[in-house]
Amino acid sequence: MAIFTGAGVAIVTPFKADGTVNYEKFAQMIEDQISGGTDAIIVCGTTGESSTLTHEEHLDVIKYCVEKVAGRIPVVAGTGSNCTETAVYLSTEAEKYGADGLLLVSPYYNKATQNGLYKHYKTIADAVKIPCILYNVPSRTGCNIAPETVVRLCTDVDNIVGVKEASGNIAQVVKLMALAKGKVDLYSGNDDQIVPLLALGGKGVISVLSNVAPKQTHDICAKFFEGDVEGSCKEQLRAIPLCNALFCEVNPIPVKKALNLMGKEAGTLRPPLTEMEEENVVKLEKAMKDYGIL
Repeated sequence: MAIFTGAGVAIVTPFKADGTVNYEKFAQMIEDQISGGTDAIIVCGTTGESSTLTHEEHLDVIKYCVEKVAGRIPVVAGTGSNCTETAVYLSTEAEKYGADGLLLVSPYYNKATQNGLYKHYKTIADAVKIPCILYNVPSRTGCNIAPETVVRLCTDVDNIVGVKEASGNIAQVVKLMALAKGKVDLYSGNDDQIVPLLALGGKGVISVLSNVAPKQTHDICAKFFEGDVEGSCKEQLRAIPLCNALFCEVNPIPVKKALNLMGKEAGTLRPPLTEMEEENVVKLEKAMKDYGIL
């Protein structure tokens, strides 16, 4: 059974003005997501600025999230690293805290071979018992997980159950699902491609959009699964201008600005990320108003 179906939010990590984690606002965001109908929370992913959290902060944020959610919906912890040993450490700790699953980004910078990726992921998964989702985002990591490797891992390793596909390459996803034969739980990693990937047999989305529009993102998936494909497609297309605005600068710069514009107090960004360019803020505000969330 899939860790979750529907819309999982790749939740931001709010910071105070001094750059420390703002747990009070984080708690409010978690409650907003649950009340908004989000189907799962993915904590300490790219959107959560995991790359600039210390290991201690990273684990504290995961533990806090698991405790606050308290079993109401699944919590998937981002515990990937370009160092296999570090990923094992983060993953085993997240399992101890009660995370329902793990999201494991492909190792960045190293540019591992497909055999290297296989060994990396198998080593991590063998160290835990909870299910693992691979995360393929070559635009950020410089490393693509080939469809054959995804299927091999999901076939050979019992607790590697699926992949978050953010390559943007529909042809690659088609090939993956043709090879998968029901063994791979597919999640869209791109908010502008939710319906296309659901149509290929996807289980849902791990979403940036859901930070600002949890109900709407949930509804895109729910309508599709209920058989209202036309309604799902309509919601997907209505969200496209906002999706574009949320990615007009590198994630999570725009979504944090959007949350701040909504009064959610997501706070600052950690360097090397910088505040959004003013001309892009204007575009974002317009998209949010047109979508009806501002």
